[in-house]
Amino acid sequence: MRCIVFVKATKDSEAGVMPTKELLAAMGKYNEELIKAGIMKDGGGLRPTSKAKRVRFSGGRRTVIDGPFAPTEAQVSGYWIWDVKSVDEAVEWVKRCPNPMPTDSEIEIRPEFEAADFA
Repeated sequence: MRCIVFVKATKDSEAGVMPTKELLAAMGKYNEELIKAGIMKDGGGLRPTSKAKRVRFSGGRRTVIDGPFAPTEAQVSGYWIWDVKSVDEAVEWVKRCPNPMPTDSEIEIRPEFEAADFA
């Protein structure tokens, strides 16, 4: 099953605070483990929502909204795309992850729909 694993934003990430060299090294090592295990298919860090845009759809209208967006804890600062056997396997991998932020943080796991879900 494929899933997207979201690193949730914090006040620091939304302020554009960059990770330390130590954290980058730890995350690099973790990503290498994911790749060697055949789990990680893609991933990346996202700029703060102050650099983002949203497009709101209302009937035939399109409205562009400039960031930043609130609440901070509802935003995403990074992601991975994984191919795992189950959500439980993804949880076990997330538990091995270094804390991606210098403060308390959260990671969310969202399974993708599969073709069978639409049968």
